[in-house]
Amino acid sequence: MKHDTQPRRYDGLQDFLTTLEKRGRLKRITRPVALKHEITEIHRRVLQKGGPVLYFEQPVNDRGDISPIPLVANLFGTRERIEWGFGLKSGEIGKLAALLSALKSPHPPASFREAMGSLPLLRSALSLGSKTQSHAPSQAIIWRGEEADLNRLPVQWCWPGEPAPLVTWPLVITRDHYNPNDINVGIYRMQVLDGHRLIMRWLSQRGGAKHFRSWKAAGKDMPVTIAIGADPATILSAVMPLPEGMSELDFAGVLNGQKTRIASGVTQPLPVPANAEIVLEGSVSATEEADEGPYGDHTGYFNAVERFPVVTLSAITMRKKPVYLSTYTGRPPDEPSVLGEAMNELFIPLVKQQFSEVTDIYLPPEACSYRAIVIAIDKRYPGQARRVMMGLWSMLSQFNMTKLIIVVDGDINVRDWKDVIWALSTRFDAARDTMMIENTPIDYLDFASPKAGLGGKLGLDATTKIGTETDREWGETLKMSPDVSQRIDNVWQELGLD
Repeated sequence: MKHDTQPRRYDGLQDFLTTLEKRGRLKRITRPVALKHEITEIHRRVLQKGGPVLYFEQPVNDRGDISPIPLVANLFGTRERIEWGFGLKSGEIGKLAALLSALKSPHPPASFREAMGSLPLLRSALSLGSKTQSHAPSQAIIWRGEEADLNRLPVQWCWPGEPAPLVTWPLVITRDHYNPNDINVGIYRMQVLDGHRLIMRWLSQRGGAKHFRSWKAAGKDMPVTIAIGADPATILSAVMPLPEGMSELDFAGVLNGQKTRIASGVTQPLPVPANAEIVLEGSVSATEEADEGPYGDHTGYFNAVERFPVVTLSAITMRKKPVYLSTYTGRPPDEPSVLGEAMNELFIPLVKQQFSEVTDIYLPPEACSYRAIVIAIDKRYPGQARRVMMGLWSMLSQFNMTKLIIVVDGDINVRDWKDVIWALSTRFDAARDTMMIENTPIDYLDFASPKAGLGGKLGLDATTKIGTETDREWGETLKMSPDVSQRIDNVWQELGLD
């Protein structure tokens, strides 16, 4: 198909869904399907086969009622749809990586030619920011007080053994108590406690949790707005490794080529995407907490029950005919792991800025969100692999959670396990080439670590040893001479061996 030859921007989620349906990438499910477990199982099977977006027209809650609001799942279940959501052609996510790298570390042009080449970046910078819209589609319907009832929404119940339905694709918008311009958009799952309360589960290092601590220190509840479903650029901006201090709402304007349209919350002093499908407004209690979980997580296990702050709703707003965006998390492949693998290319230029010797980097999706990295380098001096390992662990917040780094030479394909295991088997000595660090920050969901949030990291140097790294003469890699390869290429068709 040639549909992806014309990338475009999308005014909202439903605009994106219409395009996907025209391109044969969306499947409508017309029969009633239970929100409790059945949608997860259908989604899981379709995602594993690289299948389409799923549009459930009649989601059924656990009371047997059919919701008038359709549910959409598997939105970003393929790399193709992720790139289209970014407004890119298929295979062009590398262009976004270059833009992100330049925005993170801009430099003045060295020549007129370079200045002309930087014009797209200048236009992107001018798109940063937001524009307030008075009559937002996301506020066409407003429910306040008792009307703002979560039971009116088709909230998914993902796995057997979970205690309650779970909001899985929320764009949680918060701001710092002392700096109103410090606004963050994060994705944090939320357990439904009752019709008007949810539990906000976030990791302590995330932006929303950081903002919450500032409000809690002041002894005040924190205002929050939560968008469920928005234009794809806004959704994807919330999962990107953006430069420190850059707002996700602002960066969505870069992706869309225009300032992000926002509206002011009807009950909370925070922005909301003007084109959102559904918006929850409320406050995060500075004092009230509740037990959250257990829930199925990206590790493939149920997480432990822990206490997190409670959100009390003050309003629900929505479009006239909204859709509800949902997903599930589980052992890869799931939708977050597909997103993570596509985002892999965004890290390459960021890492190369810090380490010019890096030639490639791969975060295997099976490694549950950044827990393992394979990195290739152009090796030039002894100890170089260890330097890169230590640098990566401290470079990005995502890499703080990485507990295994394998460093290989540039002749190894980091995406091919056969190549990596060959390098480990022939260029790695367990006593000399292992680096182990204890008591470092780790994903607290990792049950393998001896303490929650604190564990060990392992680095394996599978590079060719040079200089003082070895006293032995290193073997020469086998390879055919170029002239013989060319001669065989020339006669290959005649041999009839295909």
